[in-house]
Amino acid sequence: MKAKMFRALLPLAIVFTMVSCSSNSSEDNSTANKVVTTYNYNDTELKLITLINNHRQSIGLNALEVINHISYKSEEHNIYMIDNKVVNHDYFQQRSDNLIAVLGATKVGENIAYNYQNAESAFSAWMNSPAHKANLEGDYTHFGISVSIDPATGKKYYTNMFIKKK
Repeated sequence: MKAKMFRALLPLAIVFTMVSCSSNSSEDNSTANKVVTTYNYNDTELKLITLINNHRQSIGLNALEVINHISYKSEEHNIYMIDNKVVNHDYFQQRSDNLIAVLGATKVGENIAYNYQNAESAFSAWMNSPAHKANLEGDYTHFGISVSIDPATGKKYYTNMFIKKK
C-alpha cells in the first residue's frame, strides 16, 4: 500500500519541485523598471570612457554620453560572470530589453573582455576584433562601462554596453 501511494505521489512531487523552484542562474532583476542614477567609476572605467570617445572623435564620430544606468547593468553582468566563472553574453536580451524599456533605447550593443590588466590592453583587444570594433564605432549615442575584479582570482571582467536613443 505504501509503495503504491509513493508511486502515485512521486510524479506530483516532481512537478511541484520543478514549478516551485526559481533559478539562481539569471542576473538580478531588481532594477527592472527603475533608472539607476548613481554609479562610482573606477580609474580603469574612466580611462576606457576616454579611450573610446577619443577614438570615436578621431574618426569623425560623435562622442558617446555616459549613462550611469548602463554602467550599472554592465556591472550586474560582470558580477554574474564572476559568480558563475564564465565569460559570455548570457542574458544579453534581458539587459537589452531593460535599456529599451527604461531608457528608450532603439539599438543596443555589448562588448565584454576578461583578464586584461589595464584599460589600454582591453581597448586594444576590442579594436583588434572586428565585431567589438564595430560596436565601438557603431551608430550609438550613449554608453556605460564596468570593470570588476574577481576577489578570488584578481582577474578583471569588462562589460561595455552601447545604446542609441532617438
